[in-house]
Amino acid sequence: MSAPVSTVSDAVHAALATVDDPEIRRPITDLGMVRSAVVGDDGVVRVELLLTVAGCPLKEKLRADITAAVGAVPGVTGVEIEFGVMSPEQRQSLQAKLRGGAGAAGGEPVIPFAQPGSRTRVYAVASGKGGVGKSSVTVNLAAALAARGLSVGVVDADIYGHSVPRMLGTEARPTRVEDMIMPPESHGVKVISIGMFTAGNAAVVWRGPMLHRALQQFLADVYWGDLDVLLLDLPPGTGDVAISLAQLLPNAEILVVTTPQAAAAEVAERAGAIALQTHQRVVGVIENMSWLELPDGSRMEVFGAGGGATVAESLTQTIGAQVPLLGQIPLDTRVREAGDAGTPIVLAEPAAPAAKALGAVADRLAVRRESLLGKPLGLKPAGR
Repeated sequence: MSAPVSTVSDAVHAALATVDDPEIRRPITDLGMVRSAVVGDDGVVRVELLLTVAGCPLKEKLRADITAAVGAVPGVTGVEIEFGVMSPEQRQSLQAKLRGGAGAAGGEPVIPFAQPGSRTRVYAVASGKGGVGKSSVTVNLAAALAARGLSVGVVDADIYGHSVPRMLGTEARPTRVEDMIMPPESHGVKVISIGMFTAGNAAVVWRGPMLHRALQQFLADVYWGDLDVLLLDLPPGTGDVAISLAQLLPNAEILVVTTPQAAAAEVAERAGAIALQTHQRVVGVIENMSWLELPDGSRMEVFGAGGGATVAESLTQTIGAQVPLLGQIPLDTRVREAGDAGTPIVLAEPAAPAAKALGAVADRLAVRRESLLGKPLGLKPAGR
């Protein structure tokens, strides 16, 4: 005897509630995407699904997930899916739901990570000069943190020298829902980059105000969801983007990347010392390309030694607060090879010495900020 249609229908709706939208990472039932789901007398379930935008790049992923979830319900003999598209009003309603009804006075976009109740740790990865492996460090830390179960996002804020999408192995483009941008995800990391908005390998020729606006859009218009950690790959030096970051995200913590070379260390000190002017915290220093391990087990210090420790000590004295040396990353051609292949070395070869060193740094950064907003502090008035 077959199960009553009403019982099967309830089970189908419960199954649909287990399917997440691949971009928004929330159940399609919560997002108002399921227009109808009808169980026929023949056991075939006909689902009408509303996509956020026409030509949704993850349409087939949704089809496969829905078919698998609903097809597993006892009594269902088949699944047929008809795709439609949300109306502008429905998209506006979805946007309001995702943003929790939060708006901005005077039309100024709201940056969730700058709000008092934000629990997201924001790390700005900075370097004094180019060529020290700042982007490689950023993507490997992001991938390592995501592999540890954290929700992680990366903003490729190096507008002129953007390279993060390649290193994370994604060529995907963001999807727009009204004035909200859905970031692509790779290796469990949500990522946004100016390279996703330009044709081919076109150069970006912008001055300060446009750089500021781009960074503002990446932080406010992109739907990041509830992140544990947000990493920003900054351009080298202490220019426009570093200043804009301090204005837009005053609570961001600076992570300084250097090499052991004395010349690089001197420039890195300047990049870290900008925290004095912006009143931001320097969370630590990472020394990259520290040494090359030779086949006989010895180490060749290609770029000298001690640069990272020197930067950490100098910044500790300059800022007046402890700035630790978080880690030393060995020079390894596999870091470059993995980045070119689009799979960070912490995932491609986790046993490699460089991967282990990067993983150890990630462990020190994998702390979620706890907000005190709305929490009682247990304070009592003193007796007279």
